[in-house]
Amino acid sequence: MIKFYNNMDIETLKQLKNQLEAEKTELEKILEGFAEKDDNKEWETRYPDIAQGESIEEQADEVEEYENLLPVERALENKLKDVILALEKMDIGTYGKCENCDKDIPLDRLKAFPEARTCKDCE
Repeated sequence: MIKFYNNMDIETLKQLKNQLEAEKTELEKILEGFAEKDDNKEWETRYPDIAQGESIEEQADEVEEYENLLPVERALENKLKDVILALEKMDIGTYGKCENCDKDIPLDRLKAFPEARTCKDCE
């Protein structure tokens, strides 16, 4: 059962939930392209499997690509965590409340950024 705050009608809340679920799926799909979940359910960028016979330049390119993917993985993983948290808040009835001041997050902000954890004033 979906509980809600922020004077949202149930249809708006369903739309936001669908948007969050679609974003969660997309983020996981992107992460799966270059990372794997470890035992703690954290994402880890795959280290390149450097084959024998590759030139030093090829090896360096693979390591450089790995290093470039590390901050991307962290950013995507943090966004995924925010999306999952927003979905959990929907289930327990605390969605749409600012984590700092406990005021309602404006609906316009939630529509643009459904995983928002704070209101614009506390941002």
